[in-house]
Amino acid sequence: MESITKNRQSSATLRAMVERAYGPDQLPEDEDWAAELGHGWFNVAYRISLRDGRKAVLKIAPPPHVEVMTYERGAMATELAALELIRTHTTVPVPAVDFADRSHELCDADYFFMSYVEGDNLGIVKDALPAADRDAYGKALGATTRELNTIRGAAFGPLTGPGVPTWRQLFSGMIEDVLRDGERRDVDLGWDYGDVRAAIARHAGSLDAVTEPRFVEWDLWDSNVMIRDGAIAAVIDHERAFYGDPSSRRVSSPRNCPPSATRPPFCAATASRISRPTRSSAAVSTTCTSASS
Repeated sequence: MESITKNRQSSATLRAMVERAYGPDQLPEDEDWAAELGHGWFNVAYRISLRDGRKAVLKIAPPPHVEVMTYERGAMATELAALELIRTHTTVPVPAVDFADRSHELCDADYFFMSYVEGDNLGIVKDALPAADRDAYGKALGATTRELNTIRGAAFGPLTGPGVPTWRQLFSGMIEDVLRDGERRDVDLGWDYGDVRAAIARHAGSLDAVTEPRFVEWDLWDSNVMIRDGAIAAVIDHERAFYGDPSSRRVSSPRNCPPSATRPPFCAATASRISRPTRSSAAVSTTCTSASS
């Protein structure tokens, strides 16, 4: 995928990064030691072949001069925090972080190395899978989401802090950041910005039903799931995680869980152990309807 946020580096810089992370004895000798992994949209990622035969993935954050959305600022720090939380508090498989560098000495952005996960990207291969396999992976992904939601935060907001005391304050702020980004670039939403703000304000009280901040994997979809031997091998790309209302995943998920008895496997597995109801998803749906009327 092509994107202005992809901070591609020269071969010499990539070699310097490898040497800093793994030492000079791991500098690769083959000509094809670095290959860009082109499926993502935001960070540039390379598959690196080390001298001893191991493989690693190098991710580099966008250049500092490239404009990103407000919530995308500091995304790599969020991903590093998310990987540590997931590995410490859950059994969800994620890559191990080998090395991280935020000094900006070798390039103009943060970067880190992590273990390379052998397997297939579910988003790429799912259409070729039998329906039963797709359902099985949907159920497994729902169970993964449910387990991630068990991680509790001290406040609502970024994993790296600072947070805010209420879900209403965080969600309203998230929406306001997006609206300001749109206004700054003169984006046509299809609705008046003032009407969207008014609709959010009318229904904001329903967000107070959510009182406990939980880990939310906002970008957990098929293309961020690696599969191998009939199981999830790893969940990748965690830069949009935050502490919030776990039911908000229903809005962000392309599977879009309906409040019905006949739910897709993902939704059924996700909801099967939720111990408390929340009304924020309903509030969001009502807000969208109100803004368009």
